[in-house]
Amino acid sequence: MRTWSAFFISIFMLVPVMQANAKNTPCSGKMGGISHCQGAKFVCKNGKISQSKKSCS
Repeated sequence: MRTWSAFFISIFMLVPVMQANAKNTPCSGKMGGISHCQGAKFVCKNGKISQSKKSCS
């Protein structure tokens, strides 16, 4: 029982960290990730240009 409790507590502690990391990258979430660069802009796998302020180099 204690093993399962420790497991679930550790999972619940990691979820916010994983969500924070996902929000800090261009083309995250439904955009599908970065496909390629077009000049200094990120092109996402769904074909849209990322609104990220980061430069693609």
